[in-house]
Amino acid sequence: MGAFNPLSESERIKERIITWRRDFHMYPELKYEEERTSGIVEEHLREWGYSIKRVGTGIIADIGEGEKTIALRADMDALPVQEENDVPYKSRIPGKMHACGHDAHTAMLLGAAKIIAEHIDEFNGRVRLIFQPAEEGGNGAVKMIEGGALEGVDSIFGFHVWMDLPSGLIGIRDGPFLAGAGIFDGRILGKGGHGASPHESIDPIPVLAELILALQTVVSRNINPVESGVVSVTSVHSGTAFNVIPEEAGFKGTFRFFKPEVGELIQRRMRELLDGITKAHGVRYELSVEDLTPPTINSPEMASFARGVAERYNLKYGEVPPTMGAEDFAFYLQKVPGAFLALGIRNEERGIVYPHHHPKFDVDEDALYLGTAMEVALAFEFLRD
Repeated sequence: MGAFNPLSESERIKERIITWRRDFHMYPELKYEEERTSGIVEEHLREWGYSIKRVGTGIIADIGEGEKTIALRADMDALPVQEENDVPYKSRIPGKMHACGHDAHTAMLLGAAKIIAEHIDEFNGRVRLIFQPAEEGGNGAVKMIEGGALEGVDSIFGFHVWMDLPSGLIGIRDGPFLAGAGIFDGRILGKGGHGASPHESIDPIPVLAELILALQTVVSRNINPVESGVVSVTSVHSGTAFNVIPEEAGFKGTFRFFKPEVGELIQRRMRELLDGITKAHGVRYELSVEDLTPPTINSPEMASFARGVAERYNLKYGEVPPTMGAEDFAFYLQKVPGAFLALGIRNEERGIVYPHHHPKFDVDEDALYLGTAMEVALAFEFLRD
């Protein structure tokens, strides 16, 4: 391995990575609002000698020269969640929280940026860092790609802290890791009236109720049982008074899939059910599908490479199961080979057990330097090969 060891270098700045993470945690910013976070990141990167390109609140940073280029990505945005943790670094912004660990992702990659800059003469190529906005429902990866994030890139890697893995374990998976996802938003348009005279109106509420039950059959009766799919109606809203039949009933939700053809089937069956049920009841409907994210599919070759890197530097790793959660890192993997990795952060002794997006979500900070070490090691070994 020579004198340069990413693990020991990362452990040396372990406390600094934690400090950065806590600072980002205290001042969370929602999608496309990451002005403070990206400003801090940019200031450090310029100080360390990176060339910077801004893409809105996102940053593309390059360092080094050579024939090959590896990209490392971190997302920066938070969620509209009120934090319930009682910790010194609790969110100071009401109604906003880093409930998915993007503060940790940013801090880990910032740590990697510092180490890479200090040892860039030992890297035989170029390292590109992508600090991305708006992963949470904003498809910020698309904006970064449009801004040139993947130009000249040979491979890309990203990390997500992972509550389902024990702290410090790096999760690596071949092929599909996270699901594709779509967000749907619809309305049943009926005819309002008095609650005492339902025959004079066309009540959209029972129509919506029938639709919701019918949507439960999309996966169970249309998708091959050995495949995976999810359709969840997560929001229903209609009416304001006890004696008024409303004009309309709205609904929102999400669908998930691992294969594009399954996603297409789900969308088609949703519309067919809406067509039939609304026609039967004499009402109309509106439906929109937004933020369609493809499945996150790791390159088997790059996943194998990551396992080899972990072994070389004595980083613990294992298999991570697939999940129906979604990640817009998928867009990068559609363009260049790479892998999306997981870093275990679960620590039951410390009470760090709450799932992502929960008001009490937290990370085992003692594991963060291991993510930094893996990022540095991936870049070093990829450019050395």
